[in-house]
Amino acid sequence: MTRAPTEDPRAARTRTRLREALLAECAERPLEQVGVAALVRRAGVGRATFYVHYDGLEALAVDACADVVRRAVDALHAWRGRPDPMAAPPALREFFAGLAPHAALYRSLLAPGGGGPLGRVLHRDLRARSMAERELAGAADAPLVASAVAATFAGVLADWLHGLLAAGPEDIADQVWQLLVALHRSR
Repeated sequence: MTRAPTEDPRAARTRTRLREALLAECAERPLEQVGVAALVRRAGVGRATFYVHYDGLEALAVDACADVVRRAVDALHAWRGRPDPMAAPPALREFFAGLAPHAALYRSLLAPGGGGPLGRVLHRDLRARSMAERELAGAADAPLVASAVAATFAGVLADWLHGLLAAGPEDIADQVWQLLVALHRSR
């Protein structure tokens, strides 16, 4: 049995410091106004160290927001048994309710319709998880439904964050859940 190489703890700590510094900077100003100099000063690392780990601020921002992608994917798959087709699982409602602190940063990385660098990560990860679960269930339409689920969720999330959909967190969770349940039933 081969083991995946373990990550260097120092590199992991540095990336954590950079992610935390970016989130703190973005709590004070939009991502477009954050500079590498201020960021590395806050993180307590050198500019060269920043570039060892990231190609630029957008790459760091996407990495810092990767947790929201993991939470979204987990929230959509948090139910077991037969889902209530009308009410989202509590994890999905909690996911939408928890977006407010960094909503401006998410909006800068997630374009309306679900595009942008964070949208691409969300789509990729959600499609992969959905496909794996559909294949495990023996669904012949796994690629089609997985793509539809990923595109629908990323699009609704992005449009909601950009204010194109008027609903509170609980309502939008229920609405997107109803769409996703319908997609799973359509094939």
